[in-house]
Amino acid sequence: MSDRRLPPLNALRAFEAAARLESFSRAADELAVTPGAVSQQIRQLEEQVRVQLFVREGRAMRLTEAGKAAAGVTTEAFASLAHAVELMRRPVQRRRLTVSVAPSFAGKWLAPRLAFFQEAHPGIEVWISADRERADLAGGAADLAIRYGPGGDRTLNEDLLLSEDALPVCAPALLDHHLPLRRPADLAHHTLLHDSSPETEVDGADWASWFKARGVSAVPLDSGVRFNQSALVIDAAVAGRGVALAKRALAQNDLAAGRLVALFADGSVPVRSAYHIVTARNRPLDADTQAFIAWLKSEASRHVDSVDEL
Repeated sequence: MSDRRLPPLNALRAFEAAARLESFSRAADELAVTPGAVSQQIRQLEEQVRVQLFVREGRAMRLTEAGKAAAGVTTEAFASLAHAVELMRRPVQRRRLTVSVAPSFAGKWLAPRLAFFQEAHPGIEVWISADRERADLAGGAADLAIRYGPGGDRTLNEDLLLSEDALPVCAPALLDHHLPLRRPADLAHHTLLHDSSPETEVDGADWASWFKARGVSAVPLDSGVRFNQSALVIDAAVAGRGVALAKRALAQNDLAAGRLVALFADGSVPVRSAYHIVTARNRPLDADTQAFIAWLKSEASRHVDSVDEL
């Protein structure tokens, strides 16, 4: 069995420098040692490998065939070691992916799921830009966006992520209240929580539309509490402040956890808007963006499955 133990690193470095520079003296200058030290290191290396690597001819030297065979490989090996050390010293460079999304969807649907994407893609750093203002995708303000609305913007690439419906929800404790909550008309005796976010005006996801669809007119709609973000409506319902007409995608986690309960067997109504994945037409999708979009669609499919189970 051959001896696979490596010679001392200093001896290998002395050989590499002397072979590359074709001189013990120049190798000594590069390594900041004396020529005698280089000569001694190479002599020890030759003794260990039991092969002569240099032929000394007076003050000159030349590589033997064995030395020539090993010289180039040794240089490459030290270059690889130098690169490895550079990687150790270099901070890990994570790729950044910027996603533009409305605050309510970011907080209620996207953020709770992001850990799963990070586990699968640790090299991609996701930046969530949660803003009501729409990012300029064509100008590179974000890599992609998740937008809520009716769709149909032909200046951008749109891909349906989730459809939406609205349903009355409240905290479980409200069901134990002395005032009943068995039919829509009973809502006249409870505080209504209104979603007054801008998109609700075109959704049909408002209390007026919901009561009209059920032929209920005795419930006053000018009272209650109004919020300019959908997530705040849901949070108020979780806190037991009243009954909310909530978007299901945003309320799903609270429903699944039992912090909210859905009222009435036929309480849900479809809305005209949906969540779309939006990208710029003038910018091709890189691998990171494609990976994030594929993950979003997978999570949306799980969302639909879990809604069916509720």
